Amino acid sequence: AQLVESGGGLAQPGGSLTLSCAATGYSLKWYAIAWFRQAPGKEREGVACDIEYDRTTYYADSVRGRFTIYRDDDNNTMNLQMDSLAPEDTAAYFCATSLLEQPQCSTLQGWNFWGQGIQVTVSS
Repeated sequence: AQLVESGGGLAQPGGSLTLSCAATGYSLKWYAIAWFRQAPGKEREGVACDIEYDRTTYYADSVRGRFTIYRDDDNNTMNLQMDSLAPEDTAAYFCATSLLEQPQCSTLQGWNFWGQGIQVTVSS
């Protein structure tokens, strides 16, 4: 089983990027999914998550209204559409899944399976 992120890179302030995380070896359809990020010198933080159990989504205050998490069941991927990017969005982004029905989206605890991370840099 593996999670592999793609779609990162360099974006200008105000621009957009879409991150994708492909799962192999298991179906994402029944799992809680999430995106976290970690900037240099900072702790990893929850950005967005989607809880299949109760069909809820969570966004960190810093990204709400700009980022959208969504699933693509046909391709077994989870995605993060990032719009209106700002330099403070620069970080390594990680996808994750949880075996729990309702994991906490703002903490790392309970997220058992992780991708290797992908860099997003927002700069002019």
